[in-house]
Amino acid sequence: MASLSEPPDAPALDATELDALEPRSAAGEEQAVPPRQADAATDDPGEPASTSAVEASPSSRRGPSSRRGRVVALTGAASFLGRNLIGILEEDPQIARVVAIDVKPPDTGGAKLRLHTIDLTAPASEERVTEVLAAEQVDTLVHLCFLSSPTPATAWAHELESVGTMHLLHGARQASLRKLVLWSQTILYGAHPTNPNFLTEKHPLRADPEERFFADKMAAEREVNAFGAQAKGTLVTILRTAPILGPTVQNYLTRYLARRPVMTLLGFDPLWQFIHEVDAIAAFKLAIDGDFPGTFNIVGDGVLPLSTVVRLAGRTRLPVLHSAAAPLVSALWAAHAALAPPSFLQYLRYLCVADGQKAARVMGFRPVYTTREALLDYISAQRLRDVRLLQETPA
Repeated sequence: MASLSEPPDAPALDATELDALEPRSAAGEEQAVPPRQADAATDDPGEPASTSAVEASPSSRRGPSSRRGRVVALTGAASFLGRNLIGILEEDPQIARVVAIDVKPPDTGGAKLRLHTIDLTAPASEERVTEVLAAEQVDTLVHLCFLSSPTPATAWAHELESVGTMHLLHGARQASLRKLVLWSQTILYGAHPTNPNFLTEKHPLRADPEERFFADKMAAEREVNAFGAQAKGTLVTILRTAPILGPTVQNYLTRYLARRPVMTLLGFDPLWQFIHEVDAIAAFKLAIDGDFPGTFNIVGDGVLPLSTVVRLAGRTRLPVLHSAAAPLVSALWAAHAALAPPSFLQYLRYLCVADGQKAARVMGFRPVYTTREALLDYISAQRLRDVRLLQETPA
């Protein structure tokens, strides 16, 4: 069985890269940033019961979780996020062991890595999870076992993401976990004409519930929230990342931007938002090191109109009426010839932009790259790959 995120041939980032990187100026076109407006939602169905503590400054949240000799386990260890987090954790002297849980070994890791092959779709995985967490004395579990791109294999995806999360949490209930960190995504807010300019963590998740790619991830959040309400001794952190871009990322978004031409919807030019791969990894390291109960949007600063995204990628747009695009994409998806199901067309119509102020205020998270810079870094790497392919092509 393949691993769960970007293809394994995407190289892992150097562990020193997080400290060495400096922000680069976003020269050229101004980023379109709409004024912030109050989010209409008042109740946060995504907040676990353990998040009711009063928010504190990031420095005050450093506690027992920063002690030496910690053991961190990661599901989806062979995925893009997993591989790079393992490399960062290996370099941390406060981490005694890194426990990798996946159906295949990651291509990173050194002396601290302990590999355990567990298929979370199997009912017996609950017992295996309990055994591994107890035997390795894991104090922090990072759940990354989610698809980064939609798949036609919806039954398997459901078993992996929704049922797999249930198996993992049932197994974790028997262990003495101090912290659980979940990867989620801001696209789960959904793209709607009534969305505010910036969606805070209090906004309900309104992605299409009929689409498995969204529904299973939203179900996983609910399961983790329920776990946090029942497991009083376990701190729960949910990180909702914007779409991740960077030089080594490969997902449905990078494949969409590689199309010639890029299909858009006639009459619509929504604002888009990204997070650089380095910043996404840094956010997870922050959540592992500190104690930050609750849900946090992890996003790059600024937004870009889709038309600008396509232009910066060096592509041309192919505007299509939504009434024509929906049946076309539906037919192509059924034939396994489309990048995503027709529900993704909503993101070509309406904005889905998240507010990152809570992560900045509570976690101290400051992205190195803006949305524009994350896109440009991906584009630069893609152009280098294109040149290399041309050079390697025999005459």
